[in-house]
Amino acid sequence: MTNVFRSTRVTLEMIKWEHSIFALPFALTGAVLAAGGWPKVWTLSWIVVCMVSARTAAMAFNRLVDADIDALNPRTAKRALPAGELSRAFVLGFTVLSSLIFIFGAAMLNRLTLELSPVALGVVLAYSYMKRLTRWSHVVLGLALGIAPSAAWIAVRGSLEARIVLLTAIVLLWVGGFDVLYACQDFEHDRSVGLNSVPAAFGLNGAFWIARAMHAGVAVLLVLLWHAFGLGFVALGGFGVVVALLAYEHSIVSPKDLRRMNAAFFTLNGIISVVFFVTVTVDVLLKR
Repeated sequence: MTNVFRSTRVTLEMIKWEHSIFALPFALTGAVLAAGGWPKVWTLSWIVVCMVSARTAAMAFNRLVDADIDALNPRTAKRALPAGELSRAFVLGFTVLSSLIFIFGAAMLNRLTLELSPVALGVVLAYSYMKRLTRWSHVVLGLALGIAPSAAWIAVRGSLEARIVLLTAIVLLWVGGFDVLYACQDFEHDRSVGLNSVPAAFGLNGAFWIARAMHAGVAVLLVLLWHAFGLGFVALGGFGVVVALLAYEHSIVSPKDLRRMNAAFFTLNGIISVVFFVTVTVDVLLKR
């Protein structure tokens, strides 16, 4: 029993399950916008199952694919696989199980979500190979999280509309931007082992400017989203808070000082996603 609890703890730590808060609020926002209020409990429950299982599969697969790379990086060498706390066979089995739960959850929603589930799974798993192929892997990570609101829209309506793709683009730029910043911690290591990233390609100063541009794009797209859905002042206020938090995020880290990167990456981004979801949901409910 002790071994079971220990393996469970190590597994949850490996997939950083608590960071589901980054993507889940945007998926829930997509569902609320699609339903024009709260979706049915059945639909909402399976959306949550799909979100958590897809993200779990992606994180576990990423740790499996990157195990040898992580072992060479002092920042990641203590992760479960390089440290020998979990076996590759266990993590592979865990990835397969999570993927099957995701597909089952998609099947419980509607036919289109089931048909598209392999595509969504392919996107979130493919990210693990991107640093070997392109410096723009951060954009692929953004897409992996960004498809969540569009997927939730499909789960509620059984179809897709162009306006919800605006929210996918917002999440893509938001996540891609902060992943560029986060990758700055590893730019010397990435260069030394031949891994691709924006910081490795453009240096720290260039990476920061690219991240700023991506987050400036978020601000522009938020205005378009507000207009496309006819949202009110509650959502507009929330969007203002989101932009202010993004600006603050950039103010506490710099190319010469990355010490507060975890605060910017984890704490502030968690707050951003929750503020976005709460204000949009309240706005939509007030209009009913």
